[in-house]
Amino acid sequence: MEEKTVGEYTQVIKACKELFEKKTRDYGTAWRILRLSSLTDQIFIKAQRIRSIQEKGTQKVEDNINGEFIGIINYCIIAMIQMELAENPALELPYEALEPHYDKIAQETMELLLNKNHDYGEAWREMRVSSMTDIILMKLLRVKQIEDNKGKTLVSEGIKANYQDMINYAVFCLIKLNYLSK
Repeated sequence: MEEKTVGEYTQVIKACKELFEKKTRDYGTAWRILRLSSLTDQIFIKAQRIRSIQEKGTQKVEDNINGEFIGIINYCIIAMIQMELAENPALELPYEALEPHYDKIAQETMELLLNKNHDYGEAWREMRVSSMTDIILMKLLRVKQIEDNKGKTLVSEGIKANYQDMINYAVFCLIKLNYLSK
C-alpha cells in the first residue's frame, strides 16, 4: 500500500508543481509581498469555498474544487518557502531559485505522510472528503491562533507542521476525488 500511496502522492505534487511553475513564469513572485498571515487567509478562503460547495451541493462559479485543493497545496508550500526565505528581502525571484525549495518542502511533507501512514495504517483512505476539509479548516484556525500569538506555543506543534498536515489532507482529497484519473 505504501508504494501506491507514494505513486499517487508524487503524481499529485507533480501536477501542483507544474501549475506553480506556470504561474511563477506568468506572474513572477508577486506573492512574496504577502505576510504569512495573508497566505494563511488565502488558504482559508479556498478551504471555506470547498466546504461551502460541499454543504450547498451546488456552485455558481465553475472552478471545481480540485483546483481549490491544488491551491491549498501550493499556498501551503509558498508559505513555507516564505518562512525559509524570511531573511531574503527580494520580491522577485526566478523559478529556478524557488524550485529547490518547492522540492525540499514537498519531500519533507511526503516523509511526514509516510511516517503517519505507518502509525495510522492509512486511515485517511476510509475518511470522507468533507471530514478532511473540516480538518484543513481546523488546522487553519490553529495556524491563525499561533500567528496571533506571535508564533509562541506551549505544547503544540508549530505553523510548519500544520501547513504540512494541510498539504497531506489536500493530497488525500485529490486522490479520493479521483483527480489522477481525470
